[in-house]
Amino acid sequence: MTSKIKTLIDQSPMTRLQYTTIFICILMNMLDGMDVMVISYAAPSIVKSWLISPEKLGIVFSAGLLGMTLGAMFLAPKADIIGRKSMILLSAILMGISIFATAYVQSIELLVIIRIISGLGIGAMLASTATLTSEYTPNKTKDFWVSFVIAGYPIGAVLSGLVAAKVIPQSGWQAVFQIAGIATLITIPLIYFLLSESLDFYLKTQPPNALKKANEILLKMRFPILNNLPEQPIEKTNISVKSLLVGATRLSTIQLWIALFMAFATLYFLTNWIPKLATNAGLSIELAIYAGTVFNMGAFLGIITQGYLSSKFGLKKTIGGFLILTAILMATFGYFSGSDVILLLFGLIGFGIQGGFVGLYAVSARLYPTEIRTTGVGWAIGAGRLGAIIGPLLGGVFIGMGLSMTTNFMIYAIPALIAGIFTIYISSDTIS
Repeated sequence: MTSKIKTLIDQSPMTRLQYTTIFICILMNMLDGMDVMVISYAAPSIVKSWLISPEKLGIVFSAGLLGMTLGAMFLAPKADIIGRKSMILLSAILMGISIFATAYVQSIELLVIIRIISGLGIGAMLASTATLTSEYTPNKTKDFWVSFVIAGYPIGAVLSGLVAAKVIPQSGWQAVFQIAGIATLITIPLIYFLLSESLDFYLKTQPPNALKKANEILLKMRFPILNNLPEQPIEKTNISVKSLLVGATRLSTIQLWIALFMAFATLYFLTNWIPKLATNAGLSIELAIYAGTVFNMGAFLGIITQGYLSSKFGLKKTIGGFLILTAILMATFGYFSGSDVILLLFGLIGFGIQGGFVGLYAVSARLYPTEIRTTGVGWAIGAGRLGAIIGPLLGGVFIGMGLSMTTNFMIYAIPALIAGIFTIYISSDTIS
């Protein structure tokens, strides 16, 4: 029965419900990108205001990423129990309240705590939106749509950078957190009233009133309604991380985790430290923020391009190529430092690293069956987030030691290269 519905989705034109789902998911990822990056854009002003060291600032960056890791690994999998929509709604509430509250924090200790809380919502949001998008889109364009939705992340980062560049010099760093928090909170009614729950979730998990709710969605999609729900197995699948590490998915899961760990380590070093490294290099706060913005503009283009190329040449080859290209650009950064093309290079690095790592979301969404999909995506992102914690933290140590931007870029080219190689060799019959 579920296979018949999936066939209908694969063979039928996209409906308004599907486009609405994609729109809300990309909007929430835009807010995700905004809520992640706002601390980076505010970092130079926080350092100046509170007189804190790069090492302490690295702890703040990693606190948010720790929250994202916990959110992806332990909160996001609950979507396989309560539903994708409910998890997206809960994540938006956590993000909105905590980001807004950041404006009123008075100490580094409280800032660390509030960043962990906001990270819980951000980590769960990314996993849930990627999963929901994959379940509502046709197989032939699934990789593009998942990448398109995740592309909301750098769009939000770009927009928040443009706002931060104007707001922080005029109104202080606190104002940008107030704006980000309000922007997130006002999307809650949109999620509640317009976002549809996953059909796969209703048919396979079968919560109360599942048949009625599933038929309401089928009618909106102009599909035939169901007379009854499919039979469930007597023994339900044990939804835990152990289910990812048995059978055919074991090797591919480990390979995916390594690739994501390495890609995230490089990505979050770049996203968190580019503005600060740029100010160390002598740029004004406003221009340093624009350096981060150019990086994220390149990221958006990279994600969209990767989604298109993956549908033509396969996910693994395309993503691996993007990550290896990033490693080459970072390793040769010193040859262009101080030249007029430096901003272009930031954009190209963003193009490669974000295009590559976002493709790994599409890999994880394809790798696992519906009943463990959010768990699989969540733990994959969680494995990546561990790299995201270590990346900025080590970056703070390296910068505190006085290492230059060029040296840091050469160091972080190594995990990008490893990520690319492991991606190409991910072992799975379901992914080309």
